[in-house]
Amino acid sequence: MTEAEWSHWMAAAQQGDANAYRLVLAEAAAWLRRFFLRRLPPPMVDDAVQDTLLAVHEKRHTFDPSQGFGPWLAAIARHKWIDRLRAENRADMVPIEDDLAISDHEERVTTTHALERLLGMLKPAQAEVIRLVKLQGFSIEEAARRTGQSAALVKVNIHRGLGRMNDMVIRGGDVD
Repeated sequence: MTEAEWSHWMAAAQQGDANAYRLVLAEAAAWLRRFFLRRLPPPMVDDAVQDTLLAVHEKRHTFDPSQGFGPWLAAIARHKWIDRLRAENRADMVPIEDDLAISDHEERVTTTHALERLLGMLKPAQAEVIRLVKLQGFSIEEAARRTGQSAALVKVNIHRGLGRMNDMVIRGGDVD
């Protein structure tokens, strides 16, 4: 399925071609399922796909064939995804009691401070990819795109940076 075919089918659907509309919705459903599987917990995927297809149906008159169906569908899917995340966050909100016991987080603060000092002693490229991949959970490819480094260089910088941090910890005295 190409972008041109999607756009052609959706334009035909706008003119009343029911077969083209069935084809574009079937292809869109498959694409949406892949889109939401990467972003939502599996039990939420089917509902998100259905909500998005319903929005496509309700807003089909706003589709501009000169702009392409894929970006139009992706924009609707993004909005539905954000709606799902907002609804999920509202559902998880529980009021906090005033007398809630709070654990001591001194160790965590101290560890974070020591880690930041260690990262500050590395080359900026090493520290940046360690933060992205090891602390923030980005993939090697995502970190490569964000930093402009190749995937291989990201791996090398992580390996060398972690090795240098390990050496600094073993030597002691370099960190708090």
